[in-house]
Amino acid sequence: MIFSDFLKALGQLGDPRFRRVLLLGLGLTFGLLLAAYVATVWLVGALVPETLTLPFIGEVSHISDIASGFSLIAVMGLSVFLMVPVASAFTGLFLDDVADAVEDRHYPNLATAPRAEFLKALADSLKFLGVIVLANLLALALYAVFPPFAPFIFWGLNGFLLGREYFQMVAMRRLSQADAKRMRRRHSVQIWLAGALMAVPLTVPLVNLLVPILGAATFTHLYHRLRGAEGV
Repeated sequence: MIFSDFLKALGQLGDPRFRRVLLLGLGLTFGLLLAAYVATVWLVGALVPETLTLPFIGEVSHISDIASGFSLIAVMGLSVFLMVPVASAFTGLFLDDVADAVEDRHYPNLATAPRAEFLKALADSLKFLGVIVLANLLALALYAVFPPFAPFIFWGLNGFLLGREYFQMVAMRRLSQADAKRMRRRHSVQIWLAGALMAVPLTVPLVNLLVPILGAATFTHLYHRLRGAEGV
């Protein structure tokens, strides 16, 4: 059943509203990373002198240029790690657009769900970004200690985080926060498995950028399927 939820989401990937959210999320992500690079270069230029006198070596020039080059490499490397979680956070701002597109096509008899307030959506997205980045940084130790199991640790950890976050956000469109939590706990295994299914493409470059859209759509289907199974 989880695969059917995913396949329905995948089948709607060409929806103009999906593409709009994808482009908005990617545009904001690239803009943020570009701003981070510009700020880093400016900070390096302001703090690092052009020339430096070293003991036994003498005066070394172009220190600022060298430092800027290293900062570019560092920011690019960091951007590879942060691209998907940042894109996920920005996409969270437009979750309602994805869920509305799914419900309009597959659940047309539903009343329109109230949209989340922008500031609340922003706060939730930033909180999710912080949690997923921190959790993956802490998991680096486990990857180093158990390298053969690193993919499974990654999928399990991020599956839990993605499942918890996306289901909660989708459910709270139509339930109170307390009811959404109770429903998430009742179906925790299915939600974790669906999250793990979303986590697998995270390891595939470029494809991983589609995960926020597919995640929001898949969990919209999952939510309505579980509600139907509960007879609500």
